[in-house]
Amino acid sequence: MSNFFIYCDEEEFSVESKTALEQALDGFVASNVPLVVEFSFVDEAEIQRLNRELRQTDKVTDVLSFPTLDDIKGKTIDGEEYPFDIDEEGRLLIGSIAVCCQRAREQAEEYNHSYNRELHYLLVHGIMHCLGYDHMTDEEKREMREKEEYVLNKMGITRED
Repeated sequence: MSNFFIYCDEEEFSVESKTALEQALDGFVASNVPLVVEFSFVDEAEIQRLNRELRQTDKVTDVLSFPTLDDIKGKTIDGEEYPFDIDEEGRLLIGSIAVCCQRAREQAEEYNHSYNRELHYLLVHGIMHCLGYDHMTDEEKREMREKEEYVLNKMGITRED
């Protein structure tokens, strides 16, 4: 049983994909409580609205992450430190991620790989943000990319997919 759970609408993200990603993330973060992230799949108008209202950037983007915990990158997560972020199933919510499926399709074509690869990349990218990783500097970007590729490789998803 995984210690990482995903809540999402399974019309865009299949049960098989959800399970595979949960398993790839199992043990990725040291925690004494199961961790959960929620995914929303939105259209261009909704992602632009979220970007405008929450980031003051009035444009369409591919993915937005909304971490619930601060300063957790590389640390063991102790559920007792976050009693108000634990859901009714005893899982600690680390954040929410919104993905614009239309942008994911466009980027898959632009980067010459599958929609499946692009969608998984964006979701993993969002999860890394929820875990405290960022890409503001070259060093941060390198570290984050290594973590993303590690998870994607565990799922068997490569740049060629």
